[in-house]
Amino acid sequence: MEISYKLEHFEGPLDLLLHLIEKNKVSIYDIPIVLITEQYLDFVSHMETEDLNVVSEFLVMAATLLDIKCRMLLPAPETEEEEEEDPRAELVARLLEYKMYKCIARELQDMEDDAERVLYREPAIPDEVARYEAPVDLDELLDGLTLARLQQVFESVMKRRADKIDPIRSQFGSIRKEPVSLEQKIGSVMGYARAHRNFSFRQLLMGQRDRVEIVVTFLAVLELMKMGKIGLTQERLFDDMYIETLEPEGETEELNLEGLAEDIGE
Repeated sequence: MEISYKLEHFEGPLDLLLHLIEKNKVSIYDIPIVLITEQYLDFVSHMETEDLNVVSEFLVMAATLLDIKCRMLLPAPETEEEEEEDPRAELVARLLEYKMYKCIARELQDMEDDAERVLYREPAIPDEVARYEAPVDLDELLDGLTLARLQQVFESVMKRRADKIDPIRSQFGSIRKEPVSLEQKIGSVMGYARAHRNFSFRQLLMGQRDRVEIVVTFLAVLELMKMGKIGLTQERLFDDMYIETLEPEGETEELNLEGLAEDIGE
């Protein structure tokens, strides 16, 4: 069978051997050495190159193939020792190693081709940023810092934080002042007025808890005066004010408090 090859397609004798194995669709672990050797020698006889270094590499491989072919054709010596090693084993190992590096080279070539299609923008750092120097040298600051030392610092900080907490006061809850409803206060003042009929303003304020409730009570008195439910008198300036109920005795009608603000706080 006549075969025509061009030397530039192969990077060496191992590359040619891999090509022949793939072309004949045979297993690399079970090379038909007779067939491959014939095709290899046919290629060497048609080589067109004057580079002695290249020619010598192919001739060495040709001699190796002929040696393997002869060893396989000769009958094996009859011995009781273990099975003789396959003469192709060393060649198979070299081909597998070469094939591995060839695949890696292809992967790297693909990565290089992909990288050529990536465009990068030149850095444009302002001068003031380029001249910036960190106020603290982190390498010097963290020199000698280990995980154990970092844990000690953390535990020390957490202990100082825990020492600042008052074990008694930390159990206290928060107290929020409830808003005072003007509508409810008007109802309670009117109820007080219906029960007592005549009373002093000071007497009304005796039951209030704080300043806000006193102010809301005063507003409730003003609202009831506007509604005509109570009257207020004062004989002299700064004297106590007296409140009188203007409703008939026994009146229980609910007051119309629409339009009043809901709550009054501080």
